[in-house]
Amino acid sequence: MELLNRQKTGKVERPVKVLQFGEGNFLRAFVDYMIDIANEKGEFNGDVVLVKPIEFGSLERFHEQECQYTVQLRGIVDGKAQRINRIVTSVSDAVDAYGEYEKYAAYARLDTLRFIVSNTTEAGIVYDDTDRLEYMPPKTYPGKLTKFLYERYQHFNGAQDKGLIMLPVELIDDNGIHLKECVLKLAALWKLEEGFITWINEACVFTSTLVDRIVTGYPRDEAEELCKEFGYQDNLIVTGEPFALWVIESDKDISEELPLPKVGLPVIFTDNQKPYKQRKVRILNGAHTSFVLASYLCGNDIVLQSMQDELILNFIKATIFEEVIPTLTLPKQELEEFAQAVLTRFNNPYVKHAHLSISLNSVSKWRARCMPSFLEYVEEKDALPEHLTFSLAALMAFYTGTEIRDKALIGHRGEEEYNILDDEAVLNFFAANSSKGTKEYVHNTLANTEFWGQDLSAVAGVENAIVSYLEDIRTLGMRRAIEKNMQ
Repeated sequence: MELLNRQKTGKVERPVKVLQFGEGNFLRAFVDYMIDIANEKGEFNGDVVLVKPIEFGSLERFHEQECQYTVQLRGIVDGKAQRINRIVTSVSDAVDAYGEYEKYAAYARLDTLRFIVSNTTEAGIVYDDTDRLEYMPPKTYPGKLTKFLYERYQHFNGAQDKGLIMLPVELIDDNGIHLKECVLKLAALWKLEEGFITWINEACVFTSTLVDRIVTGYPRDEAEELCKEFGYQDNLIVTGEPFALWVIESDKDISEELPLPKVGLPVIFTDNQKPYKQRKVRILNGAHTSFVLASYLCGNDIVLQSMQDELILNFIKATIFEEVIPTLTLPKQELEEFAQAVLTRFNNPYVKHAHLSISLNSVSKWRARCMPSFLEYVEEKDALPEHLTFSLAALMAFYTGTEIRDKALIGHRGEEEYNILDDEAVLNFFAANSSKGTKEYVHNTLANTEFWGQDLSAVAGVENAIVSYLEDIRTLGMRRAIEKNMQ
């Protein structure tokens, strides 16, 4: 079967506008996918060059296919399970920052370049005072970016219209703010001239972004069959879900230069992304954390099974629509539409999202994702949110065990063992406390300020409520306890 290449795709050559640090699945199924659509619709007219920002790994597959690849989105669209294929032609080249340094560095002098996209993992945006300007390239991503920007500044003599727009998608809060801080620190460390600092502040734009799409990557088990279906060999296939959201926060309006919403793409430009971050964390992530432990103890192993379990589905809906959404600040209709999209995503038949995978570090997850909704509901309604409160009792039930083996607390679902994975101190606490009487166990957990940052036992009525819920779970079983909670 013929390998996918430019001749097969009929690629149109466009000016390079985007340099992308990271050649991984997410960026290719998210950013490059969107740019491809904008190119097709005549709104962007720009190509992407991928940069391999680390020393190990190979770009051989990219060069063999001339950077052409297929994205297959899989999920519920218009109420039906669908697979949507798109050959992406927006990537024109891939370059190794280490093995092809001169070629990589030359892009700093490219007149048409306007955007820098990055996904260098959460640990990628870090200031390292041992990094050096003379390295080719510097070892950290901020080091690489600082040197790249400095060479561009020098080549164009500080021209204001040659600044670049940074679009980091690393999963840390305020990623653009942190990236700019690192660049400015390195500029000071390397004693670069004041003119460059001014150019960074005035000519360049550092956006902070929030991204959302599940990208499942290369479908190893299905690749052969998919290529037969496509009629060509593609060793760079990327699969993901149809849902996507890209929130871009910027002090300067860049929407005309990156007109993705004009072609119907789910991109929001804003001067404050925090309400959108809060919406995602509280509704999407918070829903996961609030139901997966209880659902697992009901016998469900993956999220899709939970969505097909009427009892669990009703619990999820009640938690989101009755207890989480009332605590959020965005318009109610917008929140409810997002919540409906979340439920559709949970019901994706192509994604097998294991409850035990989601259960990792559930104590800190409940604190970050569920506790704000819980506390704000209490403050606004002067009452406990019943389902969020029950979810905390379910956490205590799930974290019940006395034996730590291979860095995991051993829990039991009937006769079946499961591993509870969390920080060592968390596991030690539950190993020592979960076998105590219900009242003592609940009190000790709620009063643990290391877990929650405050004493949750001080919240009016919560201790008695959770004791009641946990006793129901222990005597009736999780399913009957949820049924009682939902009455």
